[in-house]
Amino acid sequence: MSSIEKETESQVVIESADQEADRQLLRKVDLHLLPILTGLYLLSFLDRSNIGNAKLDGLAADLHLSPSGYNNALAVYFVAYVIFEIPANIILKRFDPQYWLPTLTLAWGVVSVAQGLITNQAGLFGIRFLLGATEAGLFPGVIYVFSVYYRRRERHWRVAVFFGGAALAGAFGGVLAYLIGLMDGVSGRRGWNWIFIIEGIITVVVSLAAYFIVPTWSTKAKFLTDIERERLLARLRADSDAANQEGFDWTFVRQAFTDHLVWAYAFLFHGFSFALYTLSLFLPTIIAGLGFAAWKAQLMSVPPNALAAFSIWGAAWASSRYKMRAPFIIGGGIVGIIGYVVLLATKTPGAQYAGVHLATAGVYTGNALLLSWPSENVSGQTKRAVAVAMQITIGDIGAIAGVLIYRPSFSAHLYRKPNIITIGYLVFAIAVTTYLWVWMARENRRRDCLMQQSKESLPDDEERVRLGDRAIDYRYQL
Repeated sequence: MSSIEKETESQVVIESADQEADRQLLRKVDLHLLPILTGLYLLSFLDRSNIGNAKLDGLAADLHLSPSGYNNALAVYFVAYVIFEIPANIILKRFDPQYWLPTLTLAWGVVSVAQGLITNQAGLFGIRFLLGATEAGLFPGVIYVFSVYYRRRERHWRVAVFFGGAALAGAFGGVLAYLIGLMDGVSGRRGWNWIFIIEGIITVVVSLAAYFIVPTWSTKAKFLTDIERERLLARLRADSDAANQEGFDWTFVRQAFTDHLVWAYAFLFHGFSFALYTLSLFLPTIIAGLGFAAWKAQLMSVPPNALAAFSIWGAAWASSRYKMRAPFIIGGGIVGIIGYVVLLATKTPGAQYAGVHLATAGVYTGNALLLSWPSENVSGQTKRAVAVAMQITIGDIGAIAGVLIYRPSFSAHLYRKPNIITIGYLVFAIAVTTYLWVWMARENRRRDCLMQQSKESLPDDEERVRLGDRAIDYRYQL
């Protein structure tokens, strides 16, 4: 064997060993991040959407809600969510996820228990505002934490697994609501009271355990050895800015607010969010409107949400395999539109229930894939933290519009007009996805040409931090 062949074989062995070490490292990170953070998000989505199950169990009648009272209560939640989201992520950047995320969970768990103690419409409005304020920081905070542990191409699969908790919350919530509803009359409380109380207590218990499980920043991760931590940070340095020790600077906040791509990510979620939250909050009512009893509608909300979870994970796997995000987001939007068309155009409960499955699978899948996009394509840690929060904030304005448009007056016709509006929102989201895809692909090609033509040296570390994703050697993930 020649010396060149020996050197080549040696290099292959080293690369294989490096790949195996990376896989072991990622498995360890996954084990310490995904179960607990997905669990917290499942509880978050359960505690915000179980009001839909409570409504079927008599909440509106018992609290003597006005005709628009239920919708206004839903909107109040998202108003608080929008107000507190960006401040919550700024606090996270200056604090520690190990304490911040469990504290948020504990706070909304207590608020959720309090939902089961309210006796009138005013109390419902106030408690929903507090729930939105306390839950606001979890989702953008977790997305940001992922960005300091995983390389860019590794994030979307983890975000998809994490977001799958929302779909599982819908499936799990339907069964749990049915079982808890059987407690109607226990200690003089209605079944809907117990839905809030018991699910809130579960959240409180998990939050206390989370203080010992949720990890801190990657630079101080205690579950990694010194060698593993250095390897993790080296991988991040080679891929993005995630391993940098970036101090807080308002300049990076301004960069986020003046970047057209950041706004596009936000408007993309705005379109999908309208469909996501109206589905999650009104699904039991829509199924009941097909002619099924309330208790059966609770259980029949399980299959569409279970299908959505599997759809999310399948699309995330395919997206990772083909290293493309945009086509699968567009595909999710198209499947969602088909589902709504089936729901609108057919007359039999079976066909309409099939439409519900397609709509849920498409909408949830598109949301799962788009939510990781800013964390992959926005560079500068502070800018990325603000961009993620902006995406959720502006996206949730779509949720506010949705819950106000799905008024009780439309329920007799399976929300026909609101469903048509939802199709329009999904078309808008598809258009924004196309804009992002085309612009970023063109910009990547432009930077490739500039680097081939330019004889200038690449920016140094300080300049790269200042430029972030505007640096000439930065490439967008499509």
